[in-house]
Formats: sequence, structure tokens, C-alpha cells
Amino acid sequence: MRVGRLPVRVAAVLWMGLGGCAGQAQLPSPVPVPSAPADSIRVTLFLVGDAGAPHPRFEPVLAALTADAAFHPDRTVVIYLGDNLYPDGMPDSTDPWRPEAERRLDAQVAVLRDSGARGVFVPGNHGWREGWEGIRRQDRFIARVGDGRAALRPSDGCPGPDTYDVDDVVRLVLLDTQWWLGTGPKPTHPTSLCVADTKGEITATLRGAIRNAAGRIVVVAAHHPVESGGLHGGHFGWKDHVFPLRNIRSWLWVPLPLVGSLYPLLRQAGVASQDLRSPPYRALRDSLRSVFADEPPLVFASGHEHNLQVIDPGTPPYLLVSGTGIYGHVSPVFAISGTRFAAARSGYMRLDILSDQRVRLAVVMVDANGRGTEAYATWLVGG
Repeated sequence: MRVGRLPVRVAAVLWMGLGGCAGQAQLPSPVPVPSAPADSIRVTLFLVGDAGAPHPRFEPVLAALTADAAFHPDRTVVIYLGDNLYPDGMPDSTDPWRPEAERRLDAQVAVLRDSGARGVFVPGNHGWREGWEGIRRQDRFIARVGDGRAALRPSDGCPGPDTYDVDDVVRLVLLDTQWWLGTGPKPTHPTSLCVADTKGEITATLRGAIRNAAGRIVVVAAHHPVESGGLHGGHFGWKDHVFPLRNIRSWLWVPLPLVGSLYPLLRQAGVASQDLRSPPYRALRDSLRSVFADEPPLVFASGHEHNLQVIDPGTPPYLLVSGTGIYGHVSPVFAISGTRFAAARSGYMRLDILSDQRVRLAVVMVDANGRGTEAYATWLVGG
């Protein structure tokens, strides 16, 4: 007996894979956490990722972020968590798409110009699609239009870590994790000018940057998460099994039951370098985990997944995934071990570091009109 052209045994395996990912665990409603008094906040960090295709007329997420950052711009830093330019990075000046690429980057820099806040951009995998020179072009453009208020860090295609101290309060440690996953030309030992240009040097320098923070709260920021309940983490819903072509074009609602399950199963097997289960990604994750086991930061912040996740693995660091910087550009997310909040909604995250070193996290969801609402808040330190 056969189901279509698939043997029953194969069909059963495929549908078992579908059933195992069919539903999202329901998380308990969080206890409301009052906002911190404004005069007690020393530094505010905004975490927003994958904002590289803002709407040309009005981008709700960037509008809400601008308004939020403008309250106290002198003590605010916006961290763009990679994929700052979709789909293929910064082309050269002769490319007909260059003006649109510039518009997309400038819309994110405009958040800083209009609010008065400072900002840093972390490279992502899409930024590297134009190669090493493409990421350098993005670097130069942000420096030019940022006018001292914004920079791509690490720069020049270096992997980092790049350390950025915000007074004596916070140490940001910035990484280019695509350096680990990419196969094209990149700065490597012994010809590069990077401070660290081998995997061993990167992890040793990262360990030192965290250890020598001189009492500052440490936040490590990169594009790729080390844990995720999203697609890159190997978690798929029933729509991904039945309508797999939607992963190519969102409007392709062509039912391909059973056969469609091959796509998520291949992703779960680690065939894509951008997924956590691929060999190069596992090497990256293992290296970061080895550092964090000895010298844990408070937070490891990332984008890459187009959803919002707060994961508490039980030991530092807290894992924050904030990759919905474009309104409506979201992907499914499921609760995994340690998940405290997960939503396929547009928005960003906010970290308030207080004078007494308490740290408050808020997840801000944004509607189509650019209004932000706290959907989740908790104290990471104190409370």
C-alpha cells in the first residue's frame, strides 16, 4: 500500500516530524513589572535586528523606535543586530540598486539622527552576500551618513570582538558571527589587520573582554543566536510541512503534504549553514558556550530569527532574540527549554540599566501605526 508515491513507512516518518512541531507551547502570563523611574536610569539599550528592508513611506517599527529613543537620547544606544540591508548587502556605486540600498540603510541611521541617540550596527549574513568588499561598503556608508553617531562594528570584515564601553555602566562586546559561517574571502591570519583573526584568538579575546569589564554590565551582541525556538533552530509548524513553497514566496499557498515535509526535515538535519544544526554553526555555538561557561555576560543578544524570544537557560547569559525590525516580517516561533517569552510579532527590546545596577528588560511590540506597547517585562538583575 502506498500514499501517493511515498511508501507508508516514509510517510509515517514525515508525518511524525510534522506532528512533533505542530503546536506552540502556551507560556504563562507574565506578572506585570512597573517601569523604572526615569531619573534612576543610567543607560538604555535598544535591541532591534533584521531591519534591512524598511517600508519606503512609513516603517512602523523604526517610527516607534525613534519616539522611544528620543526620551533620553544622551543616555541611549540603539544596537542593530545584523541583516541591516536586504536582500544582498551593499552593491557598488554603479549598480542600479545602489540608491535603494542606501535608502534602506539611511532609514535606520535616521532613527539616530532624529532621536539624538547613538547607535551601532552589527554585521549579518545578508550583509556578506556582496562579499568582503560589500561589508566594507556598508561600513563606509554608515560611517559617512552617521556623522559620528553610528558605526558598523566590528569593522572591515573583522570578526571581533569589538568592545564599546558606555561610560562606566555597560560594556558592549560586538561580534561578526557571519565571519565564522561564510566560505568566501575574509580577513584571516596571517594577512589581516584584525586584532583577532583565528577562532582561537577570537574566543580568547572575547573571554578577556568579558573578564576585564571593570564592574560594568556586559552585553554581547551578534547576529546569530546560540539557541532558538524558530526556523533556524529547527522548529517548524504544520504550514511549513503542508505549504513548503511559502518559504520561497509567502503567497505560494500550494499544498504539498508529505512531500512538503522533506524541506523542514532537511533543515533540521543541518544542510543549511545558517541553521543551528549545521556543522559550522555548531562550531560557532560551541565556541561561544565555552567562553560563557567561564566568563558569562549578563545578556547575549541576537537577531536572525524573525521573531522575539526571551530565553533563560538557568545560568547566564540571558538569550535575547530580537529580529523583527520590519513590520510584518515575522516567522513562527515555539517555546523551547528556558523560554520565558516568544512571539511572532514586530518590535524590539529595551534594556534599562539603573544607577544601582539593576537591569530591566522590556519586549516592545509595534502595531501598523507605529505605536509600541510593552508585551513582556522582567528584572534581569534586582527588582
